[in-house]
Amino acid sequence: MDFAQARTNMVEQQVRPWDVLDMRVLDVMEALPREHFVPEGREGLAYADTEIPLEQGERMLAPRVVGRLLQALAPGNTETALEIGTGSGYVTACLAHLCAQVDSVERIDALRLAARSRLDAAGIQNASLRTATVTPEWSPARTRYDLISVNGAMTEYHPFLQRHLSLGGRLFVVFGKPPAMEALLVTRVAENSYRTERLFETTLKPLVGFEQRAEFVF
Repeated sequence: MDFAQARTNMVEQQVRPWDVLDMRVLDVMEALPREHFVPEGREGLAYADTEIPLEQGERMLAPRVVGRLLQALAPGNTETALEIGTGSGYVTACLAHLCAQVDSVERIDALRLAARSRLDAAGIQNASLRTATVTPEWSPARTRYDLISVNGAMTEYHPFLQRHLSLGGRLFVVFGKPPAMEALLVTRVAENSYRTERLFETTLKPLVGFEQRAEFVF
């Protein structure tokens, strides 16, 4: 398989048609070998327009969603990012190429270790990985971040991560119940004021602890 051609096709046939026009994002996705970030034996699926299964029921985001996520966050090369859900490490790697530092959190330690190995092999050293389960009471390594990427969904949006945004900071998250789920961009415009923008419709697996609550029928 010609992976270089597959990357070009991914960008031109999947990512760009989904209104991803930021050249920094497109260049990173075309340059970064996505096949190095998929589970062993699934390299042939690396550039497919689909989510790729990971351990314990987790999934690697589809390329077009990654493109829209990165474009919405608009990482600056001096900015610091918090990532919720390291997964395969692919989004981590993209962010690391676009900003100064990435602090990434993964619930499953085996995924964190595998992602760390992939990032090291790619020579990416500006990404710090931790194992933790994120809850509204959880605190990240830093008080404030310029970017927060939530690589999973919340059935009902909880604003607990907003307090960790710097002024002008942006948070990407998907919320809702399938099939009506939407991507949001939350921007901190003042110390106690936030602007929310609805970006696009998609469907993502909910984060553990943020799933749909059981409905009781009497």
